[in-house]
Amino acid sequence: MTISFKNRIAFSYLAATALLVALVFVTIFMVIRNLVYTDLENILSYEAVKHQKEIMVESGRIRFINRAEMEEREHREVEVNPVFIQLVDRQGIVRDKSPNLKEGQLAVQPEFNKPVDLDNWLNGKRIRQRQIPILDQGKTVGYIITAISSENAEQLVATLQRLLLGLYPIVLIVLFGVTRWLAGRSIVPVKTILETTNRITENNLSERIPLPEQRDELHHLTNSINQLLNRIESALEREKQFTADASHELRTPLAVLKGTLEVMIRKPRTPEEYVQKVEVSIREIDRMHHIVEQLLTLARFDHSARQPEIAEVKVFEFLTELISRQQHNWSVAGAVIQNNCPPEFTVKTDPYLLEIILENLLSNAVKYSPSGEPVIINAGRVPDNYIAVIDHGMGIDEKDHAKIFQPFYRSASLEHKTIKGTGLGLSLVQKASAQLGITLTVQSELQKGSAFTLHFPK
Repeated sequence: MTISFKNRIAFSYLAATALLVALVFVTIFMVIRNLVYTDLENILSYEAVKHQKEIMVESGRIRFINRAEMEEREHREVEVNPVFIQLVDRQGIVRDKSPNLKEGQLAVQPEFNKPVDLDNWLNGKRIRQRQIPILDQGKTVGYIITAISSENAEQLVATLQRLLLGLYPIVLIVLFGVTRWLAGRSIVPVKTILETTNRITENNLSERIPLPEQRDELHHLTNSINQLLNRIESALEREKQFTADASHELRTPLAVLKGTLEVMIRKPRTPEEYVQKVEVSIREIDRMHHIVEQLLTLARFDHSARQPEIAEVKVFEFLTELISRQQHNWSVAGAVIQNNCPPEFTVKTDPYLLEIILENLLSNAVKYSPSGEPVIINAGRVPDNYIAVIDHGMGIDEKDHAKIFQPFYRSASLEHKTIKGTGLGLSLVQKASAQLGITLTVQSELQKGSAFTLHFPK
C-alpha cells in the first residue's frame, strides 16, 4: 500500500516527536522520583544526625543518653509520619530502639562502614532507611539506623508512572493529528504546483502557477518555475516565428525559380532568353544559399558548444583584408569605406566571430547608404576598447531599435523594396557579440544615418 506524501511527513514528524516526548516524560519521571527519595533521605539524615548526638558508648554498650526523648509523639504514634530509630552494635545485635518499633526490627548491613540507604519492609509496609556508623575513638562500634515509611512516596511515583504511560499514547495520537493537519496545509502549495504544471501544455504555455502568500522556499521555487515557463514560452514563440519567417523567405525564391523554369519549358526559346532565365535562376539559388548559410550560422550560435578562440587581433590589418575581399561587391553599390582605425590598435577576441560581426555591419551600412556616401570605421581605447561602424544612410526609426536584432525583421522593408536582404545579419551580429562578451550599442536617426558600436571587454 502506497503511503501519501502528507502521511509520510506526518509519520516523520511523529517519529522525531515521539522520541522527544519519551525523553521529556522519562526526565520528568526521574526528576520527581529523585526529588521524592531525596526528601525522604534528608529527613532520615536529619534524624540520624540529631539522635547521634544523644548516643552514649559505655563499656562497649551503645544506648541513648535520654530515653525520654524516645517518648516524643513522632516516635510513639505510627499514624503520624513516624520515624523509626534503632541502635545496633558491631555484631548486629540491637541495643536500643524507638518505642514505635515495638516488636519489629530494622535490617542491618554490618559490613558497611559508611552511610547506607536502602529500601526495606516493616510489618508488611515499605520503608526507606539510612544506616550511619557510630564511631568511638575512631573505631566503628555500632550503627544508628533511621527509617521512615515510603508508602506515600511509592504511591506518588507509581501514580506518576501510570499517568505518564497513559498520557504518552494520547499525546502521540494528538501530535499525529496535528502534524498531519499541518502537513496537509504545508503541501497545499505543492499540490497547486503539481496541478498547474500538469495542466500546462504547448497549447496553453501562458498559464502560470499562483505564488504562495508566504515568501518561503516554495514561493521562490514557484517563482523559478514561472520564470522557466516564461523562458520556454518565449523560446517556442521565437522558434515558431523563426520557422514561419524562414518558410516565407525561402518560399519567394523557390516560387521565382519554379516560375522561371516553367516559362523556359513552355516553348522553344532563343539562346539569349535561356541565358537570361538561367541567370535569374542562379540569382535565386544564390539568395537561397545565402539564407541557408545564415540560418545554419544562427543555429550554430544557438546550439554549438564551441568556445571562442581568443587571440590578439590587429584591427587595422584585419579590416583592410576584410574590405579587400568584399571590395567587388561593395564597389558595385558605390560604397566608400574609410578605415580610421589606428594601425597600433589591437583587441583580444575570436577572429572568426569578429569577421562575422564586422562583415555584417559593413554590409548593412553599404546597403542602406546612398551611393558615394562614405561608411566610416572608427576605433580607440577611450572610454574602453571600441570599434564603431558609422553610415549616413536612411537610418532606423527609434521604435524599431529593439526589434532590428530579431531574425528576419527588416525596418520599413515595404518602403525600400529595392534593397534586398533577409533580416538575419543583425541577429548574427548580436549572437556573436554576446558569445564574445561584447556590448553592442545602436545610435540611429531617420534620414541621418546609424552608428553601431562594439565595446570590447577589458
